[in-house]
Amino acid sequence: MKKLVTAVVLSLTALVSPAQAQKTLNLFNWNDYIADETVARFEQQCDCKVVQDYFSSTEEMMAKLLAGGGDYDVVIPTQNAVEALIKQGFLMPLDKSKLGNVKNMGPGFMNRSYDPGNQYSLPYAFTTTLIGYNENKLQELGIDPSDWRVIFDPTILAKIKGKVTVMDDSEELIAAALKYLGYSVNDTNEQHLKEAQAVILKAKPFWAAFNSSSYIKELTVGNIWVAHGYSSDMFQARSDAQEAGRPFTVGFVLPKQGAVLALDNMVIPKKARSPELAHQFINFMMAPENAAELTNIVGTGNPNAEAKRLIEPEILAINAIFPSEEQLKTLETISARNSKERRFTSRLWTEIKVR
Repeated sequence: MKKLVTAVVLSLTALVSPAQAQKTLNLFNWNDYIADETVARFEQQCDCKVVQDYFSSTEEMMAKLLAGGGDYDVVIPTQNAVEALIKQGFLMPLDKSKLGNVKNMGPGFMNRSYDPGNQYSLPYAFTTTLIGYNENKLQELGIDPSDWRVIFDPTILAKIKGKVTVMDDSEELIAAALKYLGYSVNDTNEQHLKEAQAVILKAKPFWAAFNSSSYIKELTVGNIWVAHGYSSDMFQARSDAQEAGRPFTVGFVLPKQGAVLALDNMVIPKKARSPELAHQFINFMMAPENAAELTNIVGTGNPNAEAKRLIEPEILAINAIFPSEEQLKTLETISARNSKERRFTSRLWTEIKVR
């Protein structure tokens, strides 16, 4: 009888335990792209645990997702990756009845060509890809950081050899080279793409590294004087250098030839384990106070119209984060390339890395 009672108790425990287990949201996001305070508040509000995994480039994210790695509930891809994931049938349509805060989003960031009607995605934040730099060192050397020449022109690079990093991201680096040459970041002309490759190969010997993950720290401690990267990362590098009392200032600027504007989005994969919790997270991040915190702490541009009144004025005044109307005319979002174009640029990138 004791054995029978024990068996019944164990069976009941097995049935009850999953219901009592804490809910988990698995989030796949860019490095340093959400405030710890925001995560803690969501966990408290929804009585759940947020487990984060990170990526540092679109290629890395796409490779992991399409290879079947990670059953994520929410992913934060850039617009061209959203377009590709939709075509792959990878995403779950959003249930707008659970997303009341969608009313807070700025109309200019909605209903974009990569996802008409926002069936699968909603805006999270935007960044520009630009130049971060050590103000003191570049001033001493008389180098203008507001020009793509600072990472591509060998005559300038000779003065800062070994003190420059560029993104380990084929789309971003080739886009920068195309802008430097006066072309669109979405140029598909193979000759123009080869010209961009030639520019990169000429500059490569002067660079310290291809780096998409640790350039914040390298700028902050002074190991690197020029870095190609995201505006939000440069904002963090500047803040970290100030807090550490470094004897230099980290600046960041949009190159005059133009640059990439990346609109990052919140999506739910079809195989998400907790789609209900995923909808709660997306709706939570569209609340003005949470969206504003993303800008105030992380330094992102913000697609949430209602959040603007809560953003610190000194951040709103930074053109590299919130570009002026004139600057916006020089910025482009990267579009998804077709399979032939992807194969061609992939070959160019492989040659860049191995030479």
